[in-house]
Amino acid sequence: MNNPLLSDDLLPRFDHVRVEHMEEAIDQILSDNRVQIANLAGQEDPTWDTLAQPMQGLDNRLSNAWSVISHLNGVMNTDELRKVYKICLEKLTEYNTELSQNETLCAAYKKLAERPDFKELSEAQRKSVEHILRDFHLGGVDLPEAQKKQYAALSRELAELSNKFSDNVLDATQHWYRHITDIEELAGLPESAIEGARQAARQRDLDGYVITLDFPSFHPVMTYCDNRDLRREVYEAFVTRASDMGPDAGTWDNTPVMAEILKRRHQQAKLLGFNNYAERSLATKMARSVDEVLGFLNQLAEKSLPVAKKEVEELKAFARDEHSMEQLEAWDIGYYSEKLRQKRYDISPETLRPWFPVNRVIPGLFRVVEKLFDVQIEEKPEVETWHQDATAYCISRHGEPLAWFYLDLFARQGKRGGAWMADCRIRWRNQQGQLQLPVALLTCNFTPPVDGKPSLLTHDEVTTLFHEFGHGLHHMLTQVEVLDVSGINGVAWDAVELPSQFLENWCWHKESLGLIAAHHETGEPLPDDLLEKLLAAKNFQSGMAMARQLEFSLFDFRLHAEFSEQAPTNPLDMYRQVRSEVAVIEAPEFNRFPNAFSHIFGGGYAAGYYSYKWAEVLAADAFSLFEENGIFDENTGKAFLHNILEKGGSREPMELFKAFRGREPEVDALLKQTGITDDAA
Repeated sequence: MNNPLLSDDLLPRFDHVRVEHMEEAIDQILSDNRVQIANLAGQEDPTWDTLAQPMQGLDNRLSNAWSVISHLNGVMNTDELRKVYKICLEKLTEYNTELSQNETLCAAYKKLAERPDFKELSEAQRKSVEHILRDFHLGGVDLPEAQKKQYAALSRELAELSNKFSDNVLDATQHWYRHITDIEELAGLPESAIEGARQAARQRDLDGYVITLDFPSFHPVMTYCDNRDLRREVYEAFVTRASDMGPDAGTWDNTPVMAEILKRRHQQAKLLGFNNYAERSLATKMARSVDEVLGFLNQLAEKSLPVAKKEVEELKAFARDEHSMEQLEAWDIGYYSEKLRQKRYDISPETLRPWFPVNRVIPGLFRVVEKLFDVQIEEKPEVETWHQDATAYCISRHGEPLAWFYLDLFARQGKRGGAWMADCRIRWRNQQGQLQLPVALLTCNFTPPVDGKPSLLTHDEVTTLFHEFGHGLHHMLTQVEVLDVSGINGVAWDAVELPSQFLENWCWHKESLGLIAAHHETGEPLPDDLLEKLLAAKNFQSGMAMARQLEFSLFDFRLHAEFSEQAPTNPLDMYRQVRSEVAVIEAPEFNRFPNAFSHIFGGGYAAGYYSYKWAEVLAADAFSLFEENGIFDENTGKAFLHNILEKGGSREPMELFKAFRGREPEVDALLKQTGITDDAA
């Protein structure tokens, strides 16, 4: 069988990939790699060309196949694919553990690092070897044999548990829906949300309307629906997903899964000599200690909580005085916040939607990037994709292709919620001198077009798109040709959000909005009065938003830092404890937020969710230079390109930031940008 996952193509042949290709490809690659590694590891006098370079080739072949399988599991999930993905994941976990504990291979890399001519290698090559040796240690290579086996078993179990967590969240999210036949129940919802609910009903062969827990359906109900009982019902279904509470109580309960994940992470950290998993997490991050992270988060809390509390009191007074609402519940916050925003600024996300059609926003985003970084972006409709919603593009500079990417923007059945960027191909030059161009996969879950009308985005969704494209640029515009530190590879996790949060800033300036926004029917630009209202409302409830993110960050970090095998921390108890210290809104007893916190239990953010805030400081401070010089200043754009985007993981992030900004980052830039000042409090 001609297996498209085994062919060395410029781009994946998505039209040709079948589920039956997946396990076969992984088996073939792992088998080939094991033979090659045995030969490479046994060298007497390894060099970069005889060890590191061919090892990158093995890693690249595996990465190219697995990235496609992993992506399809996220965007085209079926029972058959899920089963095969789980089998392949188990095999990969075993292989990676075996690789990281290969003493002979580790010794070969040590010999390479000790060579007299090692310092003559490029900075990227030396950094790559440094990371590899660090990862050998973090993979348990130094452990006695019995502990190595224990570590390997824990890795296997963790991969299975994290996958189980994600499956439970997906199943719980997609199983629940509310069928409505009386449109009066949806009073207050904007027309775009009602059209989406009507389409969701048609997809299920039902009359009327269907509300789901996908964000484009859930969020409008919580923000606009006058029906308080429906808001409560939808809210409860959402915050009890994959738990012991709510409409599907116990069906996909992640409570025991979380307990097992935390226990195994802690055991792995202890085996490696760390006191807890938070310390283990920081071994690959910019932050240097548990105390530094907690100090950073508590500093932000100290600055933002007075502002957040003031905002909540204003909201309660508004709901009481103007709507006779004496007691605000969690399912009321979004609804009355939107009423207050409209009263104060005479603007709402729905007011702006007509000016942000996808078919204007996408070219506008591209134009912003083209102006900033001297590139050109062109759609390639002839390229194979996995779904009719997905589109391929090429980025070039002066006619020379630099990278490729795919956009898959709309929510649908079988697609994981949220928005993300993943690498599909990594920029890398092989031993024959051939350059593999980077390829990125960019995924969102926006409301799809309905009845021939274009998809209209909220401004928040536009910001999300820019965020993910920032990640994509970090991956695609790298000039590094060493696989392990090319693009987003090898970048400290708490610095990886810098380019993404940085690019969001171009959603907030008249000059850039002129490229992004135009009315979907008339083509007229965003009127000045709407722009002024948008900018005036930018920091509406920014203190509450900051408190919410600090709640997530502190919960995650303390959960991993304070875990004890003797008295295992219950995630729900820790969540309630953190909320008692930093939350400004009451949560109902049935809230089970941790059970669907996929970032830390199903993704890569364990003891690292603080990275969003950490990198937001970097991004705000980096953008302040553009504010000084002009948001499309050519030299500032070049400086960010050359010092941040092109360097990947080849240098320490603090060195790169200082090279761009001329100094270390300052937290005041973020506080100023979000309007969290002493005056605001």
